[in-house]
Amino acid sequence: MGADLPKQFLELDGVPLIVFTLRRLAACHAISDFFIATRSDDIVALQDMVAKAALGRPARVVHGGETRQQSVANALAQVDPSTEIVLVHDAVRPFVTLAQIDRLIAEARSRGAAILGIPAIDTVKEVKRASLPEDVALISATIPRERIVLAQTPQAFSYPLLRDAFRKAQQDDITASDEAALVERFGHDVFVVLGSERNLKITRPADMDIARFYLDQERRGAKP
Repeated sequence: MGADLPKQFLELDGVPLIVFTLRRLAACHAISDFFIATRSDDIVALQDMVAKAALGRPARVVHGGETRQQSVANALAQVDPSTEIVLVHDAVRPFVTLAQIDRLIAEARSRGAAILGIPAIDTVKEVKRASLPEDVALISATIPRERIVLAQTPQAFSYPLLRDAFRKAQQDDITASDEAALVERFGHDVFVVLGSERNLKITRPADMDIARFYLDQERRGAKP
């Protein structure tokens, strides 16, 4: 976001985003443990933040990797093999709701794999960029909007399924942008539970303004 401070440590209402997000997740009593992957330089600081967050259950900070996939793999390696369901969530999605988490866990228990997602509103274009200026692309196809879903987190999977999908990806030297893609590649169906535009991922500076607006709405009693 154009700053030296990692975005998960930016403050929302005086609380680091990572702590704000963890507290939202901790509202779900079905979640028994937290494993938080971060870069080596931030482990000590994050351990201190997590200890002060008083989540009411074990929370372990682990070494992250160069990619999301490596970070999740490192965290997954610490999970008790008897675990039923694993949820993977972005540290900078602070507005996930208890209802969404509960529904997602129920679907994962029933179907093995489920993610939050929202329908695409804009028209989606597939493009080519070869031999063109950096800010110009050639449209190669228009993808029917009704077939497009924008993936969110949490993403929830049965532990054995996610473990085996990661093992297969490592064996085949495959990297994907999210866990659902690895599970899809492994041959298992992944289902989409309706998320919300409020479950935004804070990526750009303007997203913090939106987050403050959503927080203010929550305090005024607006429905998520």
